[in-house]
Amino acid sequence: MRLVRASAMAMAVAFLVPAVHAGQAPAPAGGPAQAKPQGAPPAPGAMESDRKVAGGGITAAGWQGKVDASAAKQGGTINDSKFAEEGGAFHLTVGPAASYWNPANKASGDYSVKATFKEAKQTFSHPHPFGLFIGGNKLGTDQQSLMYCVAYRDGSYLVRSFKGDVVTTNVKKTPNDAVAKAAADAPVTQEIEWRVHGSRVECAINGTVVAGFDKSEVVGDGKLESTDGVYGIRSAHNTDVVVSGLKMTKG
Repeated sequence: MRLVRASAMAMAVAFLVPAVHAGQAPAPAGGPAQAKPQGAPPAPGAMESDRKVAGGGITAAGWQGKVDASAAKQGGTINDSKFAEEGGAFHLTVGPAASYWNPANKASGDYSVKATFKEAKQTFSHPHPFGLFIGGNKLGTDQQSLMYCVAYRDGSYLVRSFKGDVVTTNVKKTPNDAVAKAAADAPVTQEIEWRVHGSRVECAINGTVVAGFDKSEVVGDGKLESTDGVYGIRSAHNTDVVVSGLKMTKG
């Protein structure tokens, strides 16, 4: 009888031991798991963080800026980037995505706004866009509205609008032969222009209209307050670009 009980207990223990080990993560070959080294590149598909540029801030006289709401929620500020005037041009070393403007730069009625953007090389692992905005109203507030057209070094462009917390993609990222294309380590130049005439609003890149809208499509509730307003510079996060020849022409 004692032998039978001892055998039964031994069998119970034999079944329990594997069950305990099955609930534990197996140790990897070569020993315990190691912590990820500091400074290691992000895993594929991981979100790219906004950098913080040392000595940041806006030093170009009269200019202001505002980071996107998503960047502000993460603690980003306009002082995490540099916006400086150098040799008659503006040099942007950008951390969080932002819009930049001088309140004196206003346009109304029929007009065109144009500037040339030069990017020496791709700053991070994939292209980031930059360009111009128009229709800036209530800038610097939570109710600001503006509409921007931006170009990527991979030959694509994008048109988007802000109205308070509402973000509208007017044209999703789209390839176009008019947009200059360059390798990651090569310089690229894009001339970007907004044209407002009569009932039409158009974006031209390197002299070719890539997108056009009736004003009724872009102005109204949840859209632009007006195509009249301040114009300025728009940049995605983590760019390094020089902007020259920014000007507005009436008619």
